[in-house]
Amino acid sequence: MKVYGRANRDDQGGGIFIKCDGCRGTVLRKAVEERMQTCPECGFHFRITWQDRVRWHFDPDSFIETNAGLESADPLGFVADKSYRRKLWEDQRATGLRDAVATGSARIEGRTVAAAIMDFRFIGGSMGGVVGEKIARCVETAAGLGCPFISFAASGGARMQEGAFSLMQMVKTAAAVRRFQDGGGLYISVMTDPTTGGVLASFASLGDVIIAEPGALIRFAGARVIREAIKHDLPEGFQKSEDLLERGFLDAVVPRTALKKTIATAMSHLKGPAA
Repeated sequence: MKVYGRANRDDQGGGIFIKCDGCRGTVLRKAVEERMQTCPECGFHFRITWQDRVRWHFDPDSFIETNAGLESADPLGFVADKSYRRKLWEDQRATGLRDAVATGSARIEGRTVAAAIMDFRFIGGSMGGVVGEKIARCVETAAGLGCPFISFAASGGARMQEGAFSLMQMVKTAAAVRRFQDGGGLYISVMTDPTTGGVLASFASLGDVIIAEPGALIRFAGARVIREAIKHDLPEGFQKSEDLLERGFLDAVVPRTALKKTIATAMSHLKGPAA
């Protein structure tokens, strides 16, 4: 069990300025960092690490990581350009995680929560056996503590290197959430860029409250596949969080700087006193 306070950002190097992928402008790196890795000109949300989520969205020194030692096996002996085992080792070193999600308990404005935080740097945030197991256990922790469950999704979908074992995690996580909600538990799902594939199609879309960051890509199938299937051009902004809010799939699109307050407000209205 590990306790995290103000986790340090990975040293990404670079100079004083950074190019924004949203407005294509050049902005001060310091200005981006001061705004929780968002562009001061256009509001574009850069992808961030799980450590940043801990630092910005929970009360200081309150996050206690659980099940940190779970590590993926290689059930298929999978090899592509490199072996699956080698890829796991490389991403473990790069992210400080054993797999693509960190789980634990924390506090948000004094309220206890159980949280699952995905990190896209780890094999594209893909969901394999360990990710599914850690999320299911985190939901069970929330039930045991009598507190809300919060997830921050950032994923390319199911992990192909684990084949059918990966697809089974959709059922596992969805069933865990259903049991939790049937018992009166509150689940707040936060979708970040990107939230796709099997993660979207399972636990991420089952929240009692579903929030997304601005400009997040949220989809099951890719735009090209859909375009070819329906033989029509797709509207501008298709599969972005703002479009999904307009169509009723999301409850809110919330800037990163306001996420903590928004989650706290939702809990105060829906869950009563702090645990």
